[in-house]
Amino acid sequence: MRFNKLFASMILVGASFSGNGVADTFQPFEVTDIQIDGLQRVALGAALLSLPVKVGDTVDQIKLQQAIKSLYASTNFETINVAHEDGVLIVTVKERATISAVTFEGNKDIKDEQLQESLDGSGIKIGESLDRTMLSGIEKGLQDFYYGVGKYGAKVEAEVINLPRNRVELKFNFTEGLAAEIRQINVVGNSVFSDAELIGLLELKDYVAWWDLFGERRYQKQKLQADLETVKTYYHNQGYIRFEVTSTQVAMTPDRKGLYITINVDEGEKYQVSEVNLTGELMGREKLMKAILPIKEGDTYNGGDVTFTEEMYSKYLGRFGYAYPEVKTYPEIDDESKEVALNINVNPGKRVYVRSVNFTGNTVTKDEVMRRELRQMEGAWLNSAQVEQSKARLNRLGYFETVDTETVQVPGSDDLVDVAFNVKEQPSGSFNAGVGYGTESGLSLQFGVQQSNFLGTGNQAGVSLNTNKYSKNVNFSYTDPYFTKDGVSLGGSIYWNEFDANEANLERYKNKSYGIALNSGFPINEYNRLNGGIGYRHNQISEISAYEQALRFYNVYRESDDPNADLSFDNFELNGGWSRSTLNRGTFPTDGSSQRFSAKATIPGSDLQYFKTDLDTNFYFPLTRNHSFVLLTRARLGYANGYGQFNDNDQILPFWENYYSGGSSSLRGFQSNSVGPRSFYLYRGSEPCSPDPSGDSCSLPGEPNRVQVSSGRSIGGNAIATASMEMIVPTPFLDEAYSNSVRTSFFVDAGNVWDTEFDYDSYRYLPADEFDKLEDYSDPSRIRASWGMSVQWLSPMGPMVFSLAWPIKEYEDDETEIFSFNIGKTF
Repeated sequence: MRFNKLFASMILVGASFSGNGVADTFQPFEVTDIQIDGLQRVALGAALLSLPVKVGDTVDQIKLQQAIKSLYASTNFETINVAHEDGVLIVTVKERATISAVTFEGNKDIKDEQLQESLDGSGIKIGESLDRTMLSGIEKGLQDFYYGVGKYGAKVEAEVINLPRNRVELKFNFTEGLAAEIRQINVVGNSVFSDAELIGLLELKDYVAWWDLFGERRYQKQKLQADLETVKTYYHNQGYIRFEVTSTQVAMTPDRKGLYITINVDEGEKYQVSEVNLTGELMGREKLMKAILPIKEGDTYNGGDVTFTEEMYSKYLGRFGYAYPEVKTYPEIDDESKEVALNINVNPGKRVYVRSVNFTGNTVTKDEVMRRELRQMEGAWLNSAQVEQSKARLNRLGYFETVDTETVQVPGSDDLVDVAFNVKEQPSGSFNAGVGYGTESGLSLQFGVQQSNFLGTGNQAGVSLNTNKYSKNVNFSYTDPYFTKDGVSLGGSIYWNEFDANEANLERYKNKSYGIALNSGFPINEYNRLNGGIGYRHNQISEISAYEQALRFYNVYRESDDPNADLSFDNFELNGGWSRSTLNRGTFPTDGSSQRFSAKATIPGSDLQYFKTDLDTNFYFPLTRNHSFVLLTRARLGYANGYGQFNDNDQILPFWENYYSGGSSSLRGFQSNSVGPRSFYLYRGSEPCSPDPSGDSCSLPGEPNRVQVSSGRSIGGNAIATASMEMIVPTPFLDEAYSNSVRTSFFVDAGNVWDTEFDYDSYRYLPADEFDKLEDYSDPSRIRASWGMSVQWLSPMGPMVFSLAWPIKEYEDDETEIFSFNIGKTF
């Protein structure tokens, strides 16, 4: 027969034995055996280890209390009952239920993933035992979060649903309610700056204009704290070093739907800088460090300048291997003279060396491809400028969405660090495909493939198998940017092409071409590079429309015996160029600039002798510290012409080598290739005439002459000038995590294509009414302009560009398009 001399049950740790008639009769006893009942999931051995009583021990009331407390501390049991019979210690337990599932219902402001992450920190996760005593605290913490974002009617209830085999489902039910709106924000105690000026600094708003689709008057506790720091920083930057926010009050309306915020401030007085002292270990560079000091005696105190100075000196010291310098400013404030002395103490710390440089996140790109871009070497002292330069070079490759660096101290060593580069790869290949729709152009399609990080080697490979209504081409190209370890590149291409200009919205001709080219590049320094190459090209020109500008070329090279025969040319080309880039990223840059000059010319003795030159430049100006707003300016200049003579005639530029403009890559809002000179015909009767090089056979006496400007046909020109200005802005409705893969901008484009060899005055012999129909295509001032919005997306298929554009300045017969869409091009 079991009897409980000691007590009937103990559920709470430290329970009193008095008042139950047990304590007075309890006698210590020797434990002859220990029996634990109720175990299911917990092993007997684990339970015995948590019990500080062993067979042979003599236990008294205090020792039993300690045993129960120890069992509860194991967090395995919900209830514990202790009894003894004839020296046998009998422990009856009820194990805590195991959490089988955690679910959430009704939550909108907090994502399930955020909630689960918070619960994991509290030990509430699937597979763990449930401590019911923690639930009320978790409920209160979640409810406080909702209060922090202004939802004072929110409720959170934890529901425990029992399941078989001592398992439970833990379900959190949320009633969020509506957020309280800020009715009014008041600033009390300010006189230097107005209420409107200070409230305008705040992220919290008590007024949102009807047109502000993204504004809100919702209260958030964290935003209020950040806003108070913003106001404090604003005053400190204006010289008010004694400024303080003395208190804040957040008052709620009786219906709990509105809030009134009052910010009480003490502005103090404006202070001037009386002196600036540099102290500490200056490493013999005191003269230079004082020379670059941005704060001068007599300046108005500016807290931002102080912070900038500390950061500047820290970066400066980082160039010499001092990875963890301490630069602190100690102000001495004189309230009588309203002056402050700034004592800047410099402690460079110990010089450190780099043990190793490591890469993470690169699943495709090989380590050696990244390592060859490094300027921070292993075994050298740590140089922060070289680390940043290495980061910039990795970004400029265009293989990565983000590149982050971290300096990690080697355990057990105070002078060794590891430099870790963590990258997030992005698609480095693209389908060179496109779709466009215009008011007159209709639908156009293109296709191709390009890979700038072939198999993670950093080599560039391209295979173009394109066919559409106006072009068929095959192109194979390959470039090794590090053919030598010094960064000398080597590459080549083989191509074949058929082009029907008539189908490309150009004046009619057909061009069949094939060729081969070799090229190489040589780095000059960190930012500049020279390149050059040689190639062979064969062109076969046929079905040339008899417009005046083409005949100027055709009549020079046509066969006199067979004037209708196709024209065939074999040319050897030399090309060269210079490029410079300080961009912070290869794709979607936000800072820096790039310039590229290229030139090509056929070798003397080729069938055609001509040259082409191009200059492209881009400048990115970040307008905010986080580069969310960036001003981009772009420009392109190009000029081409012939040189030498052929059969006593000056060589001229082949018309198929003309420059073109219009479309998503230049003048948006105008149809692709449509800007610039247009074809025109000289008719004698109903037949177009073909003037020979020695004279104008179209001006025969007695024959009527008529000029007709071809409708909708562009022929390009030998000179081009385009410019663009874009304001890059955050993309609406898009999470900040995608800011490196999606870009939105508003732009203005302008430019023109013209023909410097077109002699407008030579046609004045025509009748006045016919001459008036002719435009001066040699005039560079016939500028077109447009404005609009563009969205670019770095998709898995490659860069995709969507543009809406409207012309600002256009000429008669210009072909416009409002919407365009392209794959494979970024700006």
